[in-house]
Amino acid sequence: MDDQEQYALYRADAKVLAAIGEHVHAQVDRVPLRLPRALAQAAVDAWERDDEGDLGEETFEQYELRGQAGDLALLGLTISERGRWEGEEVVVDLHVSYAGAAFDAYVEAAGPAFRRRE
Repeated sequence: MDDQEQYALYRADAKVLAAIGEHVHAQVDRVPLRLPRALAQAAVDAWERDDEGDLGEETFEQYELRGQAGDLALLGLTISERGRWEGEEVVVDLHVSYAGAAFDAYVEAAGPAFRRRE
């Protein structure tokens, strides 16, 4: 199998994954989440921060970092609108896409040390 055939299989796999995602989207909207106060406040701070100016051309890594920062800010918006502060924790019903973005960032940061919980 040559490279083009292999990538054609990957494209087909990506379509299947997207189709599964459609079913996740139809069945799961929000997930309840408890966060330590400091993490929740950092997310709210990211939402409230005023990032001004044009960054110019970005590397792929910079693009990814900006995307993660944007996901954090949107999570902060959700916390500020619907979070319930309970002592040293915040309870929030988080949209599954934000939970997924946070999980993806965790997996990326953990690198090879990441292990799925069974």
